[in-house]
Amino acid sequence: MSNSKQLPSTQSAVYINEIGEFDKIKFDSSIPVPKIESSNDIIIKNYYAGINFIEAYFRKGIYPINKFPYVFGREASGEVVAVGNEVSNLKIGDKIAYLSPGTFAQYTKITTNDYKYIKLPSNSTDEDLKIFGSLFLQGLTALTFINEAYKVKPNDYVLVWAAAGGVGKILTQLISQIGANVIAIASTDEKLKLAKDYGAKYLINSTTDNIEEKVKEITNGKGVDATFDSVGKDTFEISLNSLKRKGAFVSYGNSSGPVTPFPLSKLTPKNIILLRPSLNGYIATPEEWEHYSQELLKLYESKKLKFDTFKTYDLKDYVDATKDLEGRKTHGKLTLKIPQ
Repeated sequence: MSNSKQLPSTQSAVYINEIGEFDKIKFDSSIPVPKIESSNDIIIKNYYAGINFIEAYFRKGIYPINKFPYVFGREASGEVVAVGNEVSNLKIGDKIAYLSPGTFAQYTKITTNDYKYIKLPSNSTDEDLKIFGSLFLQGLTALTFINEAYKVKPNDYVLVWAAAGGVGKILTQLISQIGANVIAIASTDEKLKLAKDYGAKYLINSTTDNIEEKVKEITNGKGVDATFDSVGKDTFEISLNSLKRKGAFVSYGNSSGPVTPFPLSKLTPKNIILLRPSLNGYIATPEEWEHYSQELLKLYESKKLKFDTFKTYDLKDYVDATKDLEGRKTHGKLTLKIPQ
């Protein structure tokens, strides 16, 4: 049925048993280690797992959880330690990076049907594993959004919220490289300097500037072609008012809470296009995954895309990590190191 290393029966993991705030997050060694149950199963011993804001949405009940305990995590890198008999493209000892729920744990099970993984070179360093365990969710989100949610064109004016954040830094780089004008929004001058270093042409401090007035000034009163808004409730009206006629509103986050329900007629005066995309909707087939994952790798390996981790936390310290993230004390990517 399978080939595998000897695995323990339980593992360390970060999880919740109920919806709530930080105090509901648990870390202990009581979660069962997954087992090979079908011929297509793959079990990975995780090395690094990327931290993403989406976990806060699940914890707070903004996104539904179907089953408890809910183990956090959406991406990781690690080593294959068990495979089902019909798995032919991976073997025990292979290093991989992948997207999957439940990666804030020592072991995760996926299947070949999941297909959202890449095999890493056998000589991958610890730093490689850290990067590739954290690159794909935010990198692919940015890459697919600028190609499919709104196809960014040269000379466009594009508003990027949280421009020094994980997705924001990548959006800023990719949009600038197309030849469009990034108007970066961030909460501090330090974060805005980072956005400028990544290619932003215009900078707006959300703490001290009047965003709508600044956008009008930058665009000569026309408004922006598109806004990539990860903030949600608090910025909806500002994004909407900052768009030009026939502009595109790409809403993809809820860091301030979900957007309050509104009448669709709000979009009518300027014929606004409103989208609420998810990454999975753009990599729903093996062909789409192959296309975008390889394009992202090429961008990174050619150094056209700069990607680094702001801070690495031990798995047991996830509460500190998400407090820092949700408290806007960080920029760029946060990563968890999984105990071996």
